[in-house]
Amino acid sequence: MDVKTRNVYTVSQVNAYVGNLFSQDFMLRNIYIKGEVSNCKYHSSGHIYFTMKDEKGAIACVMFAGQRKGLRFRLEEGMQIVAAGAVGVYERDGKYQLYAREIFQDGAGYLYEKYERLKRRLGEQGLFAPEYKQPIPGYIRTLGVVTAPTGAAVRDIINISHRRNPYVQIILYPAIVQGEQAAESIVRGIRALERLGVDAMIVGRGGGSIEDLWAFNEEAVAQAVFDCRIPILSAVGHETDTTIIDYVADLRAPTPSAAAELAVCDVKQLFARLEGYRQELNRRMETRLAFARLKHQRMQERLFYLSPAGRIRERRMQAIHLEERIRAAMTKRLVEGRHRLELYVEKMKGLSPLEKLNQGFSHVTDAEGRTVSDVEQVREGDLLTIHVKNGRIGARVESAEREEGVW
Repeated sequence: MDVKTRNVYTVSQVNAYVGNLFSQDFMLRNIYIKGEVSNCKYHSSGHIYFTMKDEKGAIACVMFAGQRKGLRFRLEEGMQIVAAGAVGVYERDGKYQLYAREIFQDGAGYLYEKYERLKRRLGEQGLFAPEYKQPIPGYIRTLGVVTAPTGAAVRDIINISHRRNPYVQIILYPAIVQGEQAAESIVRGIRALERLGVDAMIVGRGGGSIEDLWAFNEEAVAQAVFDCRIPILSAVGHETDTTIIDYVADLRAPTPSAAAELAVCDVKQLFARLEGYRQELNRRMETRLAFARLKHQRMQERLFYLSPAGRIRERRMQAIHLEERIRAAMTKRLVEGRHRLELYVEKMKGLSPLEKLNQGFSHVTDAEGRTVSDVEQVREGDLLTIHVKNGRIGARVESAEREEGVW
C-alpha cells in the first residue's frame, strides 16, 4: 500500500474532528444521564472528577468549579444521580466525557430538584401571580371534572356535589392521571371542558408518591391551566401534597372532596339565606310602610291645620276664646263696679240729709231758703221753714238765745 497516495491525519486532527462531531450533535449538547457515582474526586482547584456507571458501562464525568454553585449535596461513592450537561471529547487524551452542568439525586431527590427548578422558572414568568387568578363563581350550573374515571377522587366529587346541590350538572373527562401519557391526557381534558363552556372546573386525582403525582408537575399541564378561561380548582392528592398546578390554578383545594365543597354551593344554606333575606326585606318594608303611614298622617294633620278651612276654624276658635275672655273680663268689671257702687251708696247714706231727717233730725231754712245754723241769723218774728222726714213745718221765731258751751 502506498501511504503517500492516502490522506493521513494526525492524532490531534482526528480528536478535533471527533470533538467537532460531538459539539454539532444537538442531543449530546444537552443530555441527562442516569447512573451510579464511582471514583469521585474533589480536586483542590474546585473541580469534581467522577465516573458514572451502570451494570453495562461507564462514562467519565467532570463538573468544573464554576458549575458547583447549583450542587446542593456532596457526591458520594455508590450514589444514584442524574447528571445534566454536554458530552464532548477531551482532545489531549482522545477520550469523550460528560461535562456536567447540574447534578440531581435520582428518584424522589431528582424529581424534587426538577420540581423546584420548574417552580422557580414558572414563578419568574408570572404564572403564579395573584392578578391572573379568576374568582370561582358562587353559584354554578355545570361543573367540569378532569380526573380518572375510577377511584375515590371522582366518587367523592360526585357524592359531595350531589349532596350539596343536586341541580348541578357534572361533566367528567376521563383522563389518564399517571404515567407517560398522563400530562397530554390532562391537557386535552382541560381544553375539551373549556370548549364546552362549563362554569368551573376541578383538575386533580387522589394521593400518591411524587412519582404518581408527577403529571401535575409538568409544564404543559401548568400552561394549560394558566391559559384556561374557565376558573380551575386544583385538587391533587392529600392536604400535604403540593404540585405545580396548585400554584397556577385559580384556587387550590387540599383534597378532591374539599374542591367539590368549594365549587358547589350548599343549596340548603342558599335557600335558608334567601329565606332570611326575604324576612329581612319584609321587615324593612313594614318599617318603611309604617314610617310612610306616620308621615302621611302627620301631613294630613298639617294640611288640616294649614288649609284655608283649617285656618278659618283656628281663627274662629281664637275668636270664641277671645269672646269668652271679654265676657269674663266684662263680668268681672261689672261685679267690681256694683261692689264699688254699693260702697258709695252706703257712704252716701251716711252723708245724706234725708237719712238724718229719718233719724229725727230736721233742717231749718229762713224765708229766703238759706239754712239756719246760727242763732245770730234770725230775729224775733222771722218766719222759718222746718224740714222733717215727711214734710215741712212753717214756724215763727218767738225768741233766739245763745247758749254757752254750744257751738
